[in-house]
Amino acid sequence: MELLLALIYVSFCIAIFKIFRIPVNQWSLSTAVLGGIIGISLTLLVMNYNHPFTANARIYFAVTPILPTVKGRVVEVPVQANAPLKEGDVLFRIDPKPFEYVVAEKKAALAEAEQNVKQLKASFDQAAALAERANAQLQLAEQNYDRQAQLFKRNVVAQATLDTAIRNLDASKQSFAAAKAEEERARLAYTSNIGGVNTAVAKLRAELADAEFDLEQTTTRAAGPGFVTQVSLRPGMYAIPAQLRTSMFFVNTGPQDRELGAAFQQNSLQRVKAGDDAEVAFDAVPGRVFKGKVRTVVDAISTGQLGTTVGLIEPETRTTAGRAVAIIDVSDEMRDYQIPLGATAQVAIYTEHWHHLSLLRKVLLRMRSWQNYVFLEGH
Repeated sequence: MELLLALIYVSFCIAIFKIFRIPVNQWSLSTAVLGGIIGISLTLLVMNYNHPFTANARIYFAVTPILPTVKGRVVEVPVQANAPLKEGDVLFRIDPKPFEYVVAEKKAALAEAEQNVKQLKASFDQAAALAERANAQLQLAEQNYDRQAQLFKRNVVAQATLDTAIRNLDASKQSFAAAKAEEERARLAYTSNIGGVNTAVAKLRAELADAEFDLEQTTTRAAGPGFVTQVSLRPGMYAIPAQLRTSMFFVNTGPQDRELGAAFQQNSLQRVKAGDDAEVAFDAVPGRVFKGKVRTVVDAISTGQLGTTVGLIEPETRTTAGRAVAIIDVSDEMRDYQIPLGATAQVAIYTEHWHHLSLLRKVLLRMRSWQNYVFLEGH
């Protein structure tokens, strides 16, 4: 940037010397050089503070490592590397047979549990009936005892008859207590519910749902628009849900999955705020400048982040100042250009201060963009 300003100033001085026929001597040259140094320095200071520029900008995008949810033998990989995908497209399939067997087993167990609920209902009804019968027998035994006791007082029956009535009454009480206990056990077994569903049935329904989920996960699908790259998975391989070996990488291409981040020196963003105009010159598109807006200035710098470590942080190890990042939304259409994700760019932001200097920044940015026509790789 400084070189471009110097070249512009030199060109301007040569034109002035030629047009006005100023004699070239030590005084005129010294005045021109000194004026250029002071003028360019002041211009850079004011422009950098009010209309910051950076060549450290890039399109950042989200990449999702694709891992299976369940383990098994891969039977199909229909996806093609670097081909556009939409949400729901199949990436690969794992052999579903072992999971189908588990689903069938859980369905059978659930049907058996639901049948057992009916049996528990029948057992409860039977126990209630037996308890009612034992209660009736107890009442008869009590009535018989009362009658025999009255007769015994009148010396109508012998002691043996009264003893027999007492034994019958005790036996009826024990039978009634046993019947009520059996009725309570059957009632507890039948009414053991969660949300109105028998606990055994609810448990098996949950296990069946889990088994059906595992069966569904044998087919891995795209979670959104994008494409896969580095597809190392092949039919016959054994896939496991672990980070030790990634099956493929899914590059998300949704609008919310990419953003242009521009890294500026910390002091150059003091007057930048969301909504300021910006321009972007991608290295991949020489001679073209795209208009944009500042979405936000990220309120964090990576060099200051603290993570869990085995010891305390030593401040002397964090010597780099780090750069502040501004997120830029490009408003011009970029579909007609081959701008890959991760492409680098130069970004200039124009604040409302010293607005007339933004014209110089725009000229310099376009000159930087024209420089992208020149590259020597592969010559």
